[in-house]
Amino acid sequence: MISEVPPVAIIGGGFSGTMVAAQLARRGIGAVLIEGGGRMGRGIAYSTREPAHVLNVRAEVMSAWPDDLEDFTRVVEAEGGSAQDFPERGRYGRYLDAILSQATSEGLVTPVEAQAVAATRDGEAWLVGLDNGEQVRVRALVLAIGNQEPAPMAVAAGIAPSRFINNPWGPEARAADERLAGSDRPVLLIGTGLTAVDHVLSLAAGGHRGRITALSRRGQMPRGHIPYEPVAVEREEVPTGNVLALWRWLRRRTAQGSWRAVVDALRPHSSALWQAFSEDEKRRFLRHARPWWSVHRHRIATEVAARLKELVGSGQLEVVAGRVRSMRDTPDGVEVDIQHRGRRNSTTRTFDTVVNCTGPLGAMARTENPILKQMLGDELIAADELGIGLAVDDRDRAGDRVWALGPLTKGRYWEIIAVPDIRGQAAAVAADIATELG
Repeated sequence: MISEVPPVAIIGGGFSGTMVAAQLARRGIGAVLIEGGGRMGRGIAYSTREPAHVLNVRAEVMSAWPDDLEDFTRVVEAEGGSAQDFPERGRYGRYLDAILSQATSEGLVTPVEAQAVAATRDGEAWLVGLDNGEQVRVRALVLAIGNQEPAPMAVAAGIAPSRFINNPWGPEARAADERLAGSDRPVLLIGTGLTAVDHVLSLAAGGHRGRITALSRRGQMPRGHIPYEPVAVEREEVPTGNVLALWRWLRRRTAQGSWRAVVDALRPHSSALWQAFSEDEKRRFLRHARPWWSVHRHRIATEVAARLKELVGSGQLEVVAGRVRSMRDTPDGVEVDIQHRGRRNSTTRTFDTVVNCTGPLGAMARTENPILKQMLGDELIAADELGIGLAVDDRDRAGDRVWALGPLTKGRYWEIIAVPDIRGQAAAVAADIATELG
């Protein structure tokens, strides 16, 4: 059955999709918001029910509205908190629920709990197919699909899915955390970034007493927030076009004071700096600089950093630099050969559970999202030059009356995964759609 719905279909009901829908509603334009993951309005990040999962930045920078930067702060303060707090991510999810509920109650947003599986042209319209067999015809299409689960690891082939958790945000991961609660069984987290931090916190909150090993090639975990005196960095003083020159400048500049202040001062310039790189320089950044940039740029709440330090100090958490050479499923668990960084020989250890915490999918060619696979295959959209997202123009158009935003556009902007970045993009995309539709 083909349904005539509001003029815009938004695929993905996380922060990006919710805020495009809300921005369109402010302009009097209706949208159908399609979310097939059971996380309508919240997405992966803000659907967590774990109190230990808090925002990675303070409440004062988390307004969903670029023209009202104190909106979330007022919500927090009304509940007795302050702008300097790191609220629970679930609390931020309720904030997004309220925004979506208002737009829905006004009759301008229609939430649809289904997965979009295909999109084809129907004259000047788009025909979007859903996994429940229905189709919707719209005039404009927005791809707001957030972070996608990691691609399967070849080294884990043949390992039972209850022992090797490839999707760290899925039901299998939650089931593993519940199974490990209160136990002393050892766990291996492959990756030491924000995803690994979440799993360490979940395990600790559940009373897990066993050794948690977090492994990555460089063994670096995100740094914590601490107060600092802000500094001003003008765009003109930062070298462009060369990763090494930028890195040398950063080292000289941070030697004069707080590295946190300098890294944060670069935020308004990050997209321009990224776009000034050639394709080769972007690849050089991804290969060599990204791990170091990520742990300094994407920091964690002060109390979370303190908790990790406590777990390392007690010996429950160990952070290892190295790589997995092979895995085998055994009656006692998963036997893993680990080659430590700087060493030639591997060591073998057995873990009850191994979790892929390497981060979101980094290659569009390996996406398993059905609508992205179909649209890429039919050449209705294209991957960017690096293959890490979709090719979009300066108005975030990925095709004829197709817009993309959020992590799908990181090839163009790089820094486009956090609320302070995406909220402005959502407003700009909504404004462009309004202009296009007249």
